[in-house]
Amino acid sequence: MAGGKLSPRQKMINLMYLVFIAMLAMNMSKQVLSAFGFMNEKLAASNVSAEQQNAATYASLATKAADQPEKYAEHNTNAQKVQALSLDFNAHLEKMKEELTKDVEDPTNYESMDGTDAGDSFFFAGEKFTPAGEEFLSKLNNYRTEVTSLLGDDYKDITSKVNARFDTSDQKIKDGEGTQTWLKNRYEGFPLITTITNLSQLQADIKSTENEMLMAMVQGQLESDVSMRNYTTILVPDNPATLQGANFKGKIVLGKYDATLKPTKVIINGKEITNIEGGGAILDFPSGNVGENEIKGEFVFKEGDSLVRLPINTKYAVVAKPNSAVISADKMNVVYRGVQNPITISMPGVPDNSISANAPGLRKSTGLGKYMMSPGKGKTVKINVTGKLPDGSSVTSGQTFRIKDIPAPSAAVRGSQYGVIKMPRSSLQKMTIGAIIPDFEFDLKLGVSGFSIKVPGSPTVIVKGTKFNAAAIRALSKARKGDMVTIFDVRASLSGNSGYYLKKVNPLNVELTN
Repeated sequence: MAGGKLSPRQKMINLMYLVFIAMLAMNMSKQVLSAFGFMNEKLAASNVSAEQQNAATYASLATKAADQPEKYAEHNTNAQKVQALSLDFNAHLEKMKEELTKDVEDPTNYESMDGTDAGDSFFFAGEKFTPAGEEFLSKLNNYRTEVTSLLGDDYKDITSKVNARFDTSDQKIKDGEGTQTWLKNRYEGFPLITTITNLSQLQADIKSTENEMLMAMVQGQLESDVSMRNYTTILVPDNPATLQGANFKGKIVLGKYDATLKPTKVIINGKEITNIEGGGAILDFPSGNVGENEIKGEFVFKEGDSLVRLPINTKYAVVAKPNSAVISADKMNVVYRGVQNPITISMPGVPDNSISANAPGLRKSTGLGKYMMSPGKGKTVKINVTGKLPDGSSVTSGQTFRIKDIPAPSAAVRGSQYGVIKMPRSSLQKMTIGAIIPDFEFDLKLGVSGFSIKVPGSPTVIVKGTKFNAAAIRALSKARKGDMVTIFDVRASLSGNSGYYLKKVNPLNVELTN
């Protein structure tokens, strides 16, 4: 533009035009640098405000965890871990900014922070990264990985944002082909003020991550608390008891049930209830007089520094006159011959000392309503019950039970192996032969006085006691791998009742594995 055959005046005009363009470009560059500086100021101020807000929310969550650990303890634990990661990474970024600006005379003169040497020498050593650059990448990647791991699948939206905010994957090169490392793409050749602003933005991303996590934890728990899934139907009768032949009157309402909500204190009829299970106070006290009885008191909950008191005012009915006995077999609806069968007998509204029960083989045992029955011959036995009421009248009832014999035992080894099993010959000859009754309601002890053993190709050996004798071991030594050895004719008896004859003991078949 200034060359060629031009007049001196034209050359001067062209030169002035070039100088004017350069001045415009320089002025624009200075304005951009100042804009980055002002942006950094706003980010720094916003970060201070966000940090204060997050600190208050952390404290609130910790208080909730102390008051209601079942609801908030796990949230608080994860939040504290994210807080520790955030504090560490934020402190590292702040230290980096101090190191980068240590030679800047006036940190508020953003136009003077136009050089690229400070940033390039801090992050890069030729084509490689400096130790400071490597540490920066390591801190950033570790923060992203640890935070997303703590958030997990419960906060997928926040996890996605964290992965995007702190992504350090290779970046596409603009106006060209190929990729470039994230650190070079974002920090190589940039003025110092833009690098400082980028680090402040990372600090702002940390604060945003903390805030979103805290809000999601608190809001998520609140939404769970008010969810209709936490409600149940509750029947509220107009009267605690309804007489036979009368209409039932009442209403069904929705009530909130929360097993994790534990009261600070529960007072019932002037006494503190300490047994709290599943969000409810467990009541256990004398029923009182026949008719309606009142339950008065209060639930006390702690909310922050104050106490919330919920009054209790309800009634329950005590029923007096029964019309039938309640009889149940503790083991089954049958009784077994040869053993002591526990039986529970009661009658609503009638004390145990006013109940009498009789049947062949039935006797009173220790405990309220507890009896033992040892049935004799026959297939059934009937228990007759009489209850004496306070007015002098009596109520009678009865129930018939089936009588069954004890099932046939099975020969067994190792206490629980019976039927058809596999075992090495060397192990079998050391076994103690016993007898058990599999899947029986009673834990009976059976004694064994002898058994017989049959090895293929050898005569039957009769053994006294529970261990293989010499003859049995010799017979067993002739057996081959895969042979089926049968232990049968086991002579068993019921410990403590030798007069009862057990059914024939089922044999034990052992396939030899060597």
